[in-house]
Amino acid sequence: MKSPVFRTPLRLGSAAAALLAVTLVAAGCGGDGSSSGGAVSGIATTTAAPAPAVAGSIVSLSPTATEILFAVGAGGQVVAVDDQSTYPADAPMSALSGFTPNVEAIAGYDPDLVVISYDPGDLVVGLEALGIDVLMQGAADSIDDTYAQITELGALTGHADEAEALNDSIAEDLEELAEGLPGAGMTYFHEVDATLYSATSTTFLGQVYALLGLENIADPADEDGWGYPQLSPEYVIDVDPDLIFLADAEWGESADTVAARPGWDTMSAVRAGNVFPLDETSGRWGPRIVDFLATVRAAVDEASG
Repeated sequence: MKSPVFRTPLRLGSAAAALLAVTLVAAGCGGDGSSSGGAVSGIATTTAAPAPAVAGSIVSLSPTATEILFAVGAGGQVVAVDDQSTYPADAPMSALSGFTPNVEAIAGYDPDLVVISYDPGDLVVGLEALGIDVLMQGAADSIDDTYAQITELGALTGHADEAEALNDSIAEDLEELAEGLPGAGMTYFHEVDATLYSATSTTFLGQVYALLGLENIADPADEDGWGYPQLSPEYVIDVDPDLIFLADAEWGESADTVAARPGWDTMSAVRAGNVFPLDETSGRWGPRIVDFLATVRAAVDEASG
């Protein structure tokens, strides 16, 4: 039987998560912008043109949604994806931007559904004016949001059964990786960027780490409950986490750059070689959540060995 931690009802997101996803995306946190959960425009939350029973021509302006669409078997219905949708390799990447979207350029692909994770203010209105339905799925606040968004896209693309099977597979894989709480008793620091923003246990990322029993050093520092506090170098050094994870590795941060920071070479994680770079999966909350947890689990096993 699966643990209930993996399958519980959808929880809608907060303005804080929305702001962080938009402002810190370039630093590798969240990656896709906007609020959490599935918010439908032109489909459920308005009385505009109803969505087709099955969306046959889809434009995805969300890297995570792109991964989900292909994972549930709807890749053949996707006619274009944004310039940040780097996975899977056969996704029809275009010059479309999810952050500075051009309504006319999107409409040029003649979609009957556009999936977005961020609306700069006029995208939904512009697309609806052209009779194009829009589904907004923002950055996940919880693991539950992953399942909810997969289910939602499966239903809209005619792949409900595949979506349910994918959710079951994800839940089983997460449960297997988390078996025995291999990280219990170990502390960690998740670095969003070099200015030391982090993610607490209340966030999507924090919940994933917590599956392994890891203790988040950012939790006590989140005085306003935002979920993404900015830590001071002195705080991180003083707390001295067992593990350091670098979500900003693709922006040049590494074990070497961390060790070169004033005072950081005295830290346990640095001395033991327990500074681990993360790839783009740390910013995606779709099917590759399993890959992200597997990366963290491998780091825990290495540090424990």
